[in-house]
Amino acid sequence: MNNKYRRVVITGAGLVSSLGSDWEEIKSTIQAKQSGVRFMDDWQKYNGLGTYLGAPVHDFELPPHYTKKKRRSMGRVAQMSVLATERALTDANLLDDPVIKSESTGVAFGSATGSSEAALEFVPMLESLSTSRINSSTYLRMMSHTAAVNISVYFGTKGRMYTTSSACTAGSQGIGFAYEAIRSGQQDVMIAGGGEELCPSQAAVFDTLFAASKKNDTPEATPRPFDAQRDGLVLGEGACTLILESYEHAKARGATILGEVIGYGTNTDGAHLVKPNLDTVKRVMTLALEDAGIDADDVGYVSAHGTATVHGDIAESQATFEVMGEKPISTMKSYTGHTLGACGSFEAYVGIMMMNEGWFAPTLNLDNVDERCAPLDFIQHESREIQTDIIMSNNLAFGGINTSLIFKRFSE
Repeated sequence: MNNKYRRVVITGAGLVSSLGSDWEEIKSTIQAKQSGVRFMDDWQKYNGLGTYLGAPVHDFELPPHYTKKKRRSMGRVAQMSVLATERALTDANLLDDPVIKSESTGVAFGSATGSSEAALEFVPMLESLSTSRINSSTYLRMMSHTAAVNISVYFGTKGRMYTTSSACTAGSQGIGFAYEAIRSGQQDVMIAGGGEELCPSQAAVFDTLFAASKKNDTPEATPRPFDAQRDGLVLGEGACTLILESYEHAKARGATILGEVIGYGTNTDGAHLVKPNLDTVKRVMTLALEDAGIDADDVGYVSAHGTATVHGDIAESQATFEVMGEKPISTMKSYTGHTLGACGSFEAYVGIMMMNEGWFAPTLNLDNVDERCAPLDFIQHESREIQTDIIMSNNLAFGGINTSLIFKRFSE
């Protein structure tokens, strides 16, 4: 790494997830080997939809201080993202700090799409030639960058804005771009991450591609990443915000530091809209290692994208093996489903917390590894104690967008 770059640390985290809203709750759920996947009874009304599985955030509701006026521009995805950010700023002891409303703080946050409910308000205009359902907040709730800008407006940030609407890499690109902005001296603090709301229309996307799980009678048995009996992914929802700071800024104010970001790589396949490309997935991990100035042997655990799709699992495992070797690996999507824009930041956070505590969760439902997958050290059945100071977190998105992040246990 170039010595002129600043160190970038993580000083706060906030979550809204199907597994819980804080680390102790999430940890307890993971260690009990429970997932957030449920049978979505209401989805049975959609003719032609084959999957009725999802991992929703149950009983989500904004606290009373989010007045009707303040939440007017927020659909569900923005509401979850703003609340996760409030929790993260509180965790970082920055919620009422003047730096948040200054040019020193920016936002790098994304989701695959905006709120589906808002998008429906445009439907009568196209079908019945009527604008009767459109109002002044419709587009603000529907737009793809609704989460990022609602965060900025609600907390009053004045710095850089990166709206990472890159599907499954929205959250990881949010962290990566925030890291680069701080490392280069452009910002002192960044609000980073991603969010997504669960919608049957998104499930239908994967259903039409024959990539959604149809194990409707056994929601606890799916998804099954890397397993020979997997039949596709399950969608989830939630939001995860990380607060990134320059080490100097965090140290000066006596902040508690959760971990350090030391490497980031992102690239595109330039080959296919939905099938991962082995060479470019390998390359993105190499880019992250080069950026961190470390070797693959220095990494003790890999957090996989692990969608439980055939093409995805095989290509990702082979690329990981060729770059990283026989490395311990598991995926959080077996617990949360695929949370699209939220997965990159959520998986990064959980990976950091497990690294700090010296254990890593198994991939749920991974009973028999598909022989077409590379011979990685898949963590199965039980959590494993692993002492490591460095982990890698990978995500791959539609459109051939790839990311790889490297985190280090913090030390002075």
